[in-house]
Amino acid sequence: MEISLSLTEENYLKAIYHLSEGGEQEVSTNALSEQMDTKPATVSDMIRKLSKKNVIVYEKYKGVNISDIGKKLALHIIRKHRLWEVFLVQKLNFNWDEVHDIAEQLEHIVSPELVKRLDDYLGNPVIDPHGDPIPDSQGQFHVSPAILLADMPINSFGIFVAVSDNDPRLLQYLDKINLKLTEKITVIDKVSFDGSMKIHSKATGEVFISEQISQLLSVRILDNSKN
Repeated sequence: MEISLSLTEENYLKAIYHLSEGGEQEVSTNALSEQMDTKPATVSDMIRKLSKKNVIVYEKYKGVNISDIGKKLALHIIRKHRLWEVFLVQKLNFNWDEVHDIAEQLEHIVSPELVKRLDDYLGNPVIDPHGDPIPDSQGQFHVSPAILLADMPINSFGIFVAVSDNDPRLLQYLDKINLKLTEKITVIDKVSFDGSMKIHSKATGEVFISEQISQLLSVRILDNSKN
């Protein structure tokens, strides 16, 4: 049986998927309320609606988690969102800090054939403009594991592979210092007082990165012996 979800229900389902880390942990009503910027009573009402459609699992006092069916649907929404971001940047020349909100609207287009043709037209990309992995039509990801820049030790090397796209100001700052995806980063020093770090790349030269920013950038560690 095909499950029909409203735009709002899809947004909640996607939020539950992310907050539960893909179904690995329960999500509290308060956490979901904060994420959706709405009242707990409104969240409770939505939880009841989604539970009836079997896309989430709710246990009193434990919280909510995404069901297997819900996970499949959430991954399809995420797939559409990230493919649209690629299209907007690569084909319509939007900046990477401009596309998230537009893709939030486009991700609710239902047509499976449109999504398939969009994917093929773009060359079946595996990451979006922010480095987030794009699930394939089966909900599988095809990217190498990464760690946070904040977790890189001094004198280590890594490739900048992803950035949180929740705040356009962060993306605009990275543009300002000329730090782009696929850039090779070397950690030169860390400041124990505030957690900031000095990094170097060919494009940026030596720059200081705050701890807050380093927690939002992901890198793939390189073998130091080969650098």
